[in-house]
Parts: sequence; structure tokens; C-alpha cells
Amino acid sequence: MSYITAENLNKTYGNGEAAVTAVSDISFQIESGEFIGVMGESGAGKSTLLSIMGAMNTPTSGRFVVDDIDVYSLTQEKQADFRREFLGFIFQSFHLVPYLTVFENVMLPLTIIKASRKHKRALVENALSQVGLLDKADRLPNQISGGEKERVAIARAVVNEPPVLLADEPTGNLDTKTSAEIMKLLQRLNTDGMTIIMVTHSPECAHYARRIMRVSDGKVVEDDRTSRSFPTH
Repeated sequence: MSYITAENLNKTYGNGEAAVTAVSDISFQIESGEFIGVMGESGAGKSTLLSIMGAMNTPTSGRFVVDDIDVYSLTQEKQADFRREFLGFIFQSFHLVPYLTVFENVMLPLTIIKASRKHKRALVENALSQVGLLDKADRLPNQISGGEKERVAIARAVVNEPPVLLADEPTGNLDTKTSAEIMKLLQRLNTDGMTIIMVTHSPECAHYARRIMRVSDGKVVEDDRTSRSFPTH
């Protein structure tokens, strides 16, 4: 049994002649610990597919199963529980709260978790250590660089130690050098066992993935499962 299974996913917006199909009959399986790059032109359906995988966009038809959980058979409340337990999200825009410190931004996903304040602080400190920003925990977002903001966003995404990380163009606003640093950080998280599914238009970023799925017109047109090795430079 694969860890993640998509069965005949379809997503259509609108009705009749105005209907637009964003995802068309997509099926795939993902094993725990994979690092997948989802590539395709703008409008190909990549982000729609990622939002379906993130339990944020109900497909028109088809099933999406994670760890034997049929995600879209759950109530909305249970879907929220699923997102909190299983998923971390990284977006192209950092979505940091400007008046909260780095530490407080990373703490946000834990505010609804039932745990002691001491345990939550330990989780935040561990996440910030993973991204190399523990020394900047008290800074505000406008006091750190773009690359550091992305690191904070990653720390926030992994603070509750989710098994799956979904990333939508995580280096889209960063320069080449900083992008490589962020990708090496994602590489390390994957090596530590996290399953990563990353939408990217960048061949340089995709090179870090171990498997490439190419999407065109809402369909998976290529699924490269060949053995890929991580860049070492």
C-alpha cells in the first residue's frame, strides 16, 4: 500500500460552456520519504493539484488517500485535523505576520495544539535550529533578509513535525544563491525522512527532487521515476 494515492482526480471550475478543467483524470502513487518535483507551464494545473493534495480544494471527482485516510470523505473539521497532523505548507509568498517575531511566527501552528508551553517552545527552538535561525528568534520579519524569511516559513511549516511537506514555488522570490541554500535545506529535511512534494518551474530546483512529474493541460504527461542523485555543489 502506497503512502499517498491519487485515483482519477478531476477538478472543473464553472459549468457548461464556461467550464474549465484544471485537473483531468490524474492518478499516481507516492511512497513515504519521496522528494517529488511537479513541473509544468503556467496554468498547467500544478497549483490546483497541490491544493487538492493539501486538503484545501475538493476535487470534482476521484479519490485522494493518505496513510489509508480517504481525505475528501472526511468532514471539514476532520480535514482541518488531517492538515494539522499530516501536512506542512510552504508558499511562494512568505505569509509572515509582520508584527510577530520570528519565534512567534513559527509558534503560530502550535497555538491550537494541546501541549505544554515548554514543549511548544522546544518544538519552535528545534525548528529554528533546523533552518539555522535560532539566533534571530527575536527579530521581526522586516529585520531579516528574503532568504531568512523563507527559512522562517519553512520552520513554521515543519514545527509540528508533519510527515508530508507541500511546497509551491518555494524559491520563486529568491536569487540563485539563496534558492540553492533553501533547496539544500529541503534536501536535508527529505534525507531525515520527510516526504516532499514541490511545485516548481525551475529546472535548477527540480534537480534536487528524486522524481519529476510533468503536468500539462491538467494531466500528468511524464513521471520520471529513474534513480536521481542529489546535487552536491
